Amino acid sequence: MGIGASIFLIAIGAILAFAITPGLIPYVDQTLIGYILIGVGVLGLVISLVMMNSGPRRRVRESRRTVDPETGDTITRHDTREV
Repeated sequence: MGIGASIFLIAIGAILAFAITPGLIPYVDQTLIGYILIGVGVLGLVISLVMMNSGPRRRVRESRRTVDPETGDTITRHDTREV
């Protein structure tokens, strides 16, 4: 579950728990279902954020050397990026 789906579940749960009049849907406890959806959304959000920040990060450094054909100068370019 991604961050967007988690926020969506939290919003739907909050609507069911707080905004809709209880008893609108017969034989269903809307407040309980709303709290369950809020809990699942918060849990999914926490797990998504932990998974995004964990895991090995690698840095790749590349160096490129070229010679300028007009001046004959050597140009060195260093690129660093995380993979």
